[in-house]
Amino acid sequence: MSIVPAHISLITVAVADVAKATAFYEQLGFARSKIASQESVSFFQAGPVVLALWGRDEQRDDAQAAELWTGNGGIVIAQNLPSEDAVDVMMARAEASGARILKQATKTFWGGYNGYFADPDGHVWEVAFNPFWELDEDGRVKLPE
Repeated sequence: MSIVPAHISLITVAVADVAKATAFYEQLGFARSKIASQESVSFFQAGPVVLALWGRDEQRDDAQAAELWTGNGGIVIAQNLPSEDAVDVMMARAEASGARILKQATKTFWGGYNGYFADPDGHVWEVAFNPFWELDEDGRVKLPE
């Protein structure tokens, strides 16, 4: 029996309107896969993982989660960037794309710099610079061992 590595391949964000959400994420700079995407679902390469946008009702029904589904379950999607300036640029891009700024970017108690926004469906995003984490050339976090 082989060991299955622990990793995340795909994050699905359940949305009210796939077309509207797709336009928002494209304005943030995500490139939609035209081949993999369909009218009912959009797929974006997001570093080593795939970000998917799928209808909220379809996701709830597919997961058979009607009793559990209440919308955002307290999950925050985060994007780590290489500098405070890059955080400011992304927060401005998010706001210009229609995001609601929840917390303007500011220095943190732990020595970093972050801000939060909500996408049009209320999904919370953190945009952060962590001076203690290295990013590789593709922007992936390389955790200290």
